[in-house]
Amino acid sequence: MSLIADRPVPGLARPYRFPQVTRRAVAGGQVVAAHLPGQNLAVALLLLDAGAAREPAGKEGLGAVLANALEEGTARRDATAYALAVEGLGTELVTGLDWDSFQVSVQVPVDRLTAAVELLGEAVRTPRLDPDDVRRVRDDEATALLMDWANPGPRADAVLRADLFGAENRWGRPMYGDPDSVAALDVEDVAVFHSEWFLRPGTLVVAGDLERIDLDALGAAAFAGTGGGPADRGGPIDVPPRPGRRIILVDRPGSVQSTLRLGHPAPHRAHPDHVPMTLAGTVLGGAFTSRLNHLIREVRGYTYGIRGDFASSRRFGRFAVSSGVQTAVTAPALVEAVGEITRTQATGVTADELAVARSWRAGQLSVELQSPRAIAAALTTLVVYDLPDDYHARLRQSLLDADVDEVSAAAANHLHPESLTLVVEGDAAAVRDELAATGLGEIVDARP
Repeated sequence: MSLIADRPVPGLARPYRFPQVTRRAVAGGQVVAAHLPGQNLAVALLLLDAGAAREPAGKEGLGAVLANALEEGTARRDATAYALAVEGLGTELVTGLDWDSFQVSVQVPVDRLTAAVELLGEAVRTPRLDPDDVRRVRDDEATALLMDWANPGPRADAVLRADLFGAENRWGRPMYGDPDSVAALDVEDVAVFHSEWFLRPGTLVVAGDLERIDLDALGAAAFAGTGGGPADRGGPIDVPPRPGRRIILVDRPGSVQSTLRLGHPAPHRAHPDHVPMTLAGTVLGGAFTSRLNHLIREVRGYTYGIRGDFASSRRFGRFAVSSGVQTAVTAPALVEAVGEITRTQATGVTADELAVARSWRAGQLSVELQSPRAIAAALTTLVVYDLPDDYHARLRQSLLDADVDEVSAAAANHLHPESLTLVVEGDAAAVRDELAATGLGEIVDARP
């Protein structure tokens, strides 16, 4: 006996609505909140202007070490007592670091939110920073980086970033530092960084049922014991594309694969072309159906996957392509990738490609912004990148309204195939001659 049933058909898409944004000044800081009616979970996220770009030259990795040290006890409680207090509320501290900000958040039922924010503030404003704990956290972080850097990829990423932005600049070095920079940090470095950047009020981002949340009480808890005004954020950094391509070899003798990183500078996050740039990047390399993945993976069979996209921070951005290929096809893979980038820059995108990219990006946005934590993360972009409060309310429609001419113009203006830095991490002796024969650019060796 068999059961036959009709397959259900898709229903109509529900309308996409981003919650109303509320802002207010509280206790010397700013509170930015989104109302989620009936939501029993709430998120509070403390946003500090203490991103990796604030770390002094030669002290890369301070933010990551400090993030891991925050739960090692406070001025009021040792590590065990603090952990028990946090666990007693059924939550945890979640830390995050990017170029522009340091974030610490909690997610709890609404009626526990004030108590959770008090504990969050206690850890951020008054960490114990016991020298033995800080050294242990630092050593753990350095060891983790050492293990990571033993794999292909991190060195290539670091070489590309240094070539694009200059190793003498903080944004020209790895966001989380490298094994040597982290191992060289001392307790005073961490304490000074905390005193300079973690005692400013910052911004408290809240996502939850605001009818059941006292924003003034939350702000008072988050900003207690703080002082000082906001630091100078600086304007966009002008990083002109290099005159001509070049290939940088990062030697891994005997490697059977080559790790590829291609890139050039790109505009900052608040640039008016952000949406069409995103869609152009999606067509070129930002999705499984992209031009690069179709050509390099499906047609040529050189890789399991290749990805290319635009990424941006408050002051700078970059376009980058990443992949891994067998050593024997290193040169042809690079030729094909550069050729596809060149074609996209010269001819733009097609209507069919753009329709797929628009649908995917807009649909992804609607799916991703479903939870309080996702809404809180979206609110942080308003603060960090100085975007208008209705940005996310308009974003989906902006994606759907982008047309072929607009996206093709973004590709023409912001892709620079003639200025690419091509980093190859692999067996330099095995690939050098074939790379030279491609004529893609001069070949230089990465410094050890």
